[in-house]
Amino acid sequence: MTRTTDTGPHSVTGASAGGPAGAPDGRIPVVVHAPDPLSQAGVLSHLRQHPLIDLVTEEAAGPGAVAVLLAWTLEESTLALLRRLVRSEGARVVLVVSRIREAELLEVVECGAVAIVWRHEATAHRLATAVRAAFRGDGDLPADLLGRLIQQVGALQRSVANRAGPPSSGLTPREADVLRLVAEGLDTGEIASKLSYSERTVKNVMHGLTTRLHLRNRAHAVAYALREGYI
Repeated sequence: MTRTTDTGPHSVTGASAGGPAGAPDGRIPVVVHAPDPLSQAGVLSHLRQHPLIDLVTEEAAGPGAVAVLLAWTLEESTLALLRRLVRSEGARVVLVVSRIREAELLEVVECGAVAIVWRHEATAHRLATAVRAAFRGDGDLPADLLGRLIQQVGALQRSVANRAGPPSSGLTPREADVLRLVAEGLDTGEIASKLSYSERTVKNVMHGLTTRLHLRNRAHAVAYALREGYI
């Protein structure tokens, strides 16, 4: 797996690159993991075009940085790296992949991927959009993949709904409202406008929910809520 070693005009290496709180001028520290040098060079070239992205080494990235992880398919080694980046290094992962099998979809979300981009759609603009969303903590899934996720957990949702007695959601009405809109693909600002909340309130709701239920991010929260029949 090739890692970022770029030293171009928008790169930062060494101790000067920290997590989001220490990023100068609001720039986003990004480390790239690719399976081959050609893929690595292509992603670096795309991301280098964005003035707010700092390309850093893995050692310099720090917790809360964005890790762009490229793969053709999801081998166990890729999933293992995804888990390590999220759980051990505190990275916010953008997964760029050619295809995801049905059996892998929930696992990818539960491993902690914040955003997913199809390789054939990975333009400079699309990658930068996913990186910014991941850095903010917003989920970013392709529309067709979100549809597949909802379909995949549908059977589990119906199973929960058919259990004897009323299900205990474990969610407040406000949390359920926010999660329903997240599942529809709305970002923080759109959710705030829809529910007449401030963006800070929406972020606080999501933070409280993910912390209480030990969920990694918005996509994981939606998968959990759908699977358990909470929304």
